[in-house]
Amino acid sequence: MKKQILPAIVLAAATFLTVHAQDGGITPAMLQQIRQSYQGTPADKALRNAIGNNDIRRLALNQENLTGMDTHFSVRVKSNGITDQKSSGRCWLFTGLNVMRAKAMARYGFSSFEFSEVYPFFWDQLEKSNLFLQGVIDTGKLPLSDQTVEWLFKHPLSDGGTFTGVADIVSKYGLVPAEAMPETNSSANTSRMASLIGLKLKEYGLQLRDMVAHGTKADEIEKEKTAMLGTIYRMLVLNLGMPPAEFDYVRKDAQGNPVETEHHTPMSFLQKYGDTSLLTNYVMLMNDPTREFYKTYEIDYDRHRYDGRNWTYVNLPIEDIKQMAIASLKDSAMMYFSCDVGQQLNSERGLLDVDNYDYASLMGVTFGMDKKQRIATFSSGSSHAMTLAGVDLDKDGKPVKWLVENSWGPSSGWQGHLIMTDRWFDEFMFRLVVETKYVPEKIQKLFNQKPVRLPAWDPMFAGEE
Repeated sequence: MKKQILPAIVLAAATFLTVHAQDGGITPAMLQQIRQSYQGTPADKALRNAIGNNDIRRLALNQENLTGMDTHFSVRVKSNGITDQKSSGRCWLFTGLNVMRAKAMARYGFSSFEFSEVYPFFWDQLEKSNLFLQGVIDTGKLPLSDQTVEWLFKHPLSDGGTFTGVADIVSKYGLVPAEAMPETNSSANTSRMASLIGLKLKEYGLQLRDMVAHGTKADEIEKEKTAMLGTIYRMLVLNLGMPPAEFDYVRKDAQGNPVETEHHTPMSFLQKYGDTSLLTNYVMLMNDPTREFYKTYEIDYDRHRYDGRNWTYVNLPIEDIKQMAIASLKDSAMMYFSCDVGQQLNSERGLLDVDNYDYASLMGVTFGMDKKQRIATFSSGSSHAMTLAGVDLDKDGKPVKWLVENSWGPSSGWQGHLIMTDRWFDEFMFRLVVETKYVPEKIQKLFNQKPVRLPAWDPMFAGEE
């Protein structure tokens, strides 16, 4: 019996391989050809030994690019005191506040100054919780398999964001100094808190969908949502502290000596030390070669408040964006800037350069995609926000390199900053926020267009972290 079955099994296996080869699988013949293509030279063996026992970045580090790094910038906005977002995705918030912080320090001659990042983050998390819950109510009659509903339940809460969030949260809730609401372990390490609140929000979302499905009146659903947000508020207080409604602030002079004790609410502190004009008179610019230039785009659900504004931007060629950035820096105005920071970053030197690492020579493989192709294949996208603080111009006024103030602490990179070559800027810069006074009229008029509305799940537009 077994002797009869064995040939049948072999025949079936051969038939199976043949059928799947026709479907595009790897056949034995193909596998033999693939194996034979690897020569196993002594050089390959040496590379295997090296790569198998070392960080590939160190082996690919381009020695020819390690000459003295030029840290001079012909145009630079002065600031003092590098911030640190720790293990959180709040770079968008640190960056937006750092832009305003630089203006406050210049205006009042402060030797050091920092807004509380945890204060607006508290309200950001509460507002995003409401955005999720109300989004669930709005889509309550759609099936769970609907793409928008699915997206909502996949992203109930995030600590990432864009400058639109800074504008929406700060304009509604104001600002406080760092000492009025200091950092906590949960603000510096957000993942556990976000996981727990997100889990509770999903549970609440299902309950709200059931209420919609059973025809519950809108005012009763609103009452239940408010109670749910009360629980989220308590969870935020336990993790981040109680946001102050009023506080005393000791203003100091340039030498750090106390000058005056001021009593403030968060809104009065914003009015005096923040920059309310920046929160309203700005435009968001994008360099995305996969989409048409000189067009306005809007991202659905890409906002931090349900009653806030979706992220809306004009897509422009990189040279147009550079002109506005240079004009702003020459007028001592820092900018919110975001990029694909992990690409070719030499973190020890604080240098972003397309020639930092030579993986092609190490692996014997070329990497030939351009920016458009990298975006289209999900290989590159905006991942981190920083504060654009300087540019070095040649004798013809063309940028050679750029300087950003980062939020990874003072020991990170070059004195808490990163230096970008202009070639790197071209390849991996994505977003810039510029005050309208630096924007040519023809660009400002583009915002009068009806925006092309893009879905919330478009992978290019995840918030910076």
